[in-house]
Amino acid sequence: MKIISNSSLRAFAADQPQAEAPLQGWRRVIEKNRFANWAELKAAFNTVDKVRELAVFDIGGNKYRLIAYVRLEKQIVYIKAVLTHRDYDNGAWKS
Repeated sequence: MKIISNSSLRAFAADQPQAEAPLQGWRRVIEKNRFANWAELKAAFNTVDKVRELAVFDIGGNKYRLIAYVRLEKQIVYIKAVLTHRDYDNGAWKS
């Protein structure tokens, strides 16, 4: 799959350096695989959940949330936000 865009991962990690390794680990798994359906994505990322049309990934042992539009038919992941768990709970990403 292709990620749009890795720069959002790097920008978040610049503010949260401890997030760098888990975010780049997530990126490597996404980029090295093709997921035909939600079940395959869920098998690779057990903690991913659907929230309306978005996928919410728990990253770094539940410390961070990565919110993305996953387009399986196009094999593209559009990153909407990368947040701390606390910022995710505040809900600003839902707008």
